[in-house]
Amino acid sequence: MPETKPEREINVWVKQALELGPPILFFLIYMRIRDETYTWNGVDYSGFIVSTLIFVPIMLVSMAVLWRLTGKLSRMQIFTAFMVIFFGGLTAWFNDERFFKMKTSIVYGVFAALLGIGLLRGQSWLAYVMGDMIPMEHEGWMILTKRLCLCFALLAAANEFVWRTMSTDLWVKIETFGFPILLFAFLWWQIVALQKYMIDPEESR
Repeated sequence: MPETKPEREINVWVKQALELGPPILFFLIYMRIRDETYTWNGVDYSGFIVSTLIFVPIMLVSMAVLWRLTGKLSRMQIFTAFMVIFFGGLTAWFNDERFFKMKTSIVYGVFAALLGIGLLRGQSWLAYVMGDMIPMEHEGWMILTKRLCLCFALLAAANEFVWRTMSTDLWVKIETFGFPILLFAFLWWQIVALQKYMIDPEESR
């Protein structure tokens, strides 16, 4: 899916529904069938495994619609989709829910590693991705990148702790609501804290 096309504006609520709808649907489906067992070709599959298999095509359809409406998908969205498909497939193939749970740790870990590599090179790769959305001075981008790198690393570690020590029910709730809310709150806090580095588009003309 090419990223060179100019992004078309769509209703913000439609975009939010397409981005947040799949994980919420996964949560609702899981809560509905979590205690069920499904047998196929003599193999028993838990409600979690079946929920994962349903989630993958839902997410792909949602991304296809988003791409159709906007003409663009971010690198982060494409990478996340690949990870969901890959680890969803491993989960079904080995009939082992641990693969899908580890996916979250790996996604956050890769984001942290990529930002860290950029920092070692004296660059903010975050600015490359989000610079058009948030006009900010280079120093501000470096600070935000360092903090977000640490945030992703902590989220990866937190996911490992949660899925290894807590119930599947609790992991699904934290994965669906807890981690996204924490990440959103952190980003909002950073935007407020880094206001002095923001560039006024009117003044920069």
